[in-house]
Amino acid sequence: MSVQWFPGHMRESVKILKKAVNKANLVLEIMDARLPFSSTNPYTETICRHVAKIKVMNKSDLADPDVTAEWLSFYNEKLEEKTFAISALDSGDIRKLSEYCLSEIPINRAEKLKVIVMGIPNTGKSTLINSLAGKKVARVGNVPAVTRHNQRLCVGKRMDVYDTPGILWPVLEPAERGNILSASGAVSDSAYDYTDIGDFLARYLLHRYPGLLENRYGIDASACDGLEVLRLIGKKRGCLVKGGRIDLQKAAEIMVNEVRQGKTGRISFEKPDDITQLEESGAEKLSH
Repeated sequence: MSVQWFPGHMRESVKILKKAVNKANLVLEIMDARLPFSSTNPYTETICRHVAKIKVMNKSDLADPDVTAEWLSFYNEKLEEKTFAISALDSGDIRKLSEYCLSEIPINRAEKLKVIVMGIPNTGKSTLINSLAGKKVARVGNVPAVTRHNQRLCVGKRMDVYDTPGILWPVLEPAERGNILSASGAVSDSAYDYTDIGDFLARYLLHRYPGLLENRYGIDASACDGLEVLRLIGKKRGCLVKGGRIDLQKAAEIMVNEVRQGKTGRISFEKPDDITQLEESGAEKLSH
């Protein structure tokens, strides 16, 4: 089942982004390091063709470091697209990114570097800008769609940064991509059922990170499916309703939110080898 979530303000945001990019020297495309392919902004290639672009895989502190290394190799070497893996909360990462932008992007010395920060919702765009500025200048929230309009922000004496609203596809296809984005927190919780996403996430962890799942919740998941994992978690965490039944919705909320916060461990939702499978199961549909 595809996930449909395209609030009205996102349609207007696409128009605003197109105008903003025409005035920029550089685009920073912010992706979630746990799902770089699925969190790639769907409009980047169509509206940033004539502007220098750097890919930034944020939240690398939450991602599987071995998988992150695979992604860096894939983007930097195979696709020859300059890509950084950072945590927007790490001052060292932010300094390296800032220094690279100022040293590698040619501009007139009398001008400031004009940087557009783009990305899908909840990839940490505003957090990155605050770290660049060294103070809170952009609104931040751990939910999608906090930024609703372009925000022009002065970062030091040499750089102006524009924080832009996050945008997604009108329909998230294939279903695998919609599930990954929902599990990561890029899609509003109102767009899906927690039990469905919890079931998907439990099955994914069983497949790729069973040890993390068992260590976090103290369960034996060796012979479980996704819903059984939720039942075991619900039993461990006291998610009970009348009659002693397990509240699967509550158990799913606990597991999904703990994965998002990194409490379960460092997890990546996709690898470069997964791209072919995702592309073959459905293509993005854009409204230009």
